[in-house]
Amino acid sequence: MYEFIASRAGRQFLALAGIAIAIWLPGVIFHADLFAGVRQLSGPNIDVFLLTLTVGGGISFIYSMLRIFDLRKEMVQRRAAEHKADWIATHDQLTRLPNRYAFERVDLRSFFGDMDTNGVQISAPTVTIFSIDLDGFKKVNDLVGHHGGDLLLSEVAKRLCQFAATPNVFRFGGDEFIVIARNLPVEREEKYAQLLIQLITRPIPVGDLATEVGASIGYARWPMQGATLEEVSHKSDVALYEAKSRGPNRAFLFSDEMQHRVAKRAQLEGKLRKAIESGDIRPFYQPLIDLKSGAVCGFEALARWTDDEGHAISPQVFITVAEETGLVTRLFQQLLAQAARDACGWPEDIGLSFNVSPVQMEDRLLASRILDVLSANNLAPHRLEVEITENALMQDPELAAEVIQSLHDAGIQIALDDFGTGYSSLSQLARYKFDKVKIDKSFVATFADDERQEKIVQAMLGLSKSLNLKTTVEGIEEHTQLGYFLKQGCDVGQGYLFGKAMPAEDALSFLHAHRQTIKSA
Repeated sequence: MYEFIASRAGRQFLALAGIAIAIWLPGVIFHADLFAGVRQLSGPNIDVFLLTLTVGGGISFIYSMLRIFDLRKEMVQRRAAEHKADWIATHDQLTRLPNRYAFERVDLRSFFGDMDTNGVQISAPTVTIFSIDLDGFKKVNDLVGHHGGDLLLSEVAKRLCQFAATPNVFRFGGDEFIVIARNLPVEREEKYAQLLIQLITRPIPVGDLATEVGASIGYARWPMQGATLEEVSHKSDVALYEAKSRGPNRAFLFSDEMQHRVAKRAQLEGKLRKAIESGDIRPFYQPLIDLKSGAVCGFEALARWTDDEGHAISPQVFITVAEETGLVTRLFQQLLAQAARDACGWPEDIGLSFNVSPVQMEDRLLASRILDVLSANNLAPHRLEVEITENALMQDPELAAEVIQSLHDAGIQIALDDFGTGYSSLSQLARYKFDKVKIDKSFVATFADDERQEKIVQAMLGLSKSLNLKTTVEGIEEHTQLGYFLKQGCDVGQGYLFGKAMPAEDALSFLHAHRQTIKSA
């Protein structure tokens, strides 16, 4: 009852009731002769009854009208609130663009009212959906901060709207956008996509910096490549995936071959998850030979996977999938743990070499993860050598320096892998503390037939010696190659000439046999 009295309707009721009493009471007290004619017909008390009925009826009418006005006002406010809530649900708060939910509401029937340039209604309209993903946005976001990243996204949205009009531009979240082009001729679609790329890749000022991002685009057509916009959008996403796999600033039209590759990739991802769960991916070990003594000084752990059908899956394939799906950290820890357990069965002077993925170098907890695995499996840190490629250092140089320093402080050796094939080799050697460089096998295979390659190899060897770094030469397959690098004073050799990657039990047998051979020589 109190809540009603405190409401607007309750206050109106009390006010009108007070007015009614104020009118009714004087009439009763002073017997106002308002209904003299009726009283003569009906008795002396009829005037009080009619007065009460009239005042009550009048006040009830006024109250009803007030409530009607209030209800109308509430309905208007409710519709406004619902409209606002619907706008919030269907629009991106940063760029103010329609979002994925708004895209799902697009009515295909709305396209049938379009006119051509001559004002004639188009009987068979088409829609081309362009899926856009920014390349390098994460790096820019790390450089300028989240506020700067928001400014960049807002500018990209503004440029897209100026080109394609706001109702045709959607932001699906993150750095992914959708552009709808109506009745675009087939021969102009590729040019349209290239113009979108040019719009996005122009420098974008963020504060005092001129930032740049790339763009990958996939596109598909309705109704040729799908009965619904959702189906066409999915196919444009498939084409986008193809574009991103080919490098930045590329655009591709969907094809059935792309769908087949995506399905195959999805199947491989499922098999990979299952393989990691069951521990089917195992470390194999390739021997590292001390070129001065000829003895085995360590093994490099290499991931190997044979699926349920008995097919060997290439590490270049499944490790790439693991990196893209976020499975690489779990796979890395699983393989390192097994390799550490295997290494504990080797002599103390035999080291374990293990590769780190470029994706893992973006993990601030990488050093602690490695140390936790070593501690749990009782392998001394000084027996582990972590191999890092130059490309991995380029992702986040500051973080890479922190990770390398943390590993060094723990006693772990660091090797620069694939030396000479990445970016800014000399700057990497100057900036980071390495214990060893590994000369990539591509140089070993060609130096004998290419004088320029030989000079590059000699320059790399001379540089490593001047910096007091040990050198490992990969890919030694012939005795002539071995003789050359022995003459050059290389420290460690690796390749099929010494032995291929082998299971743990074979590695231990290989080690014992090799030592017996060295002793008997």
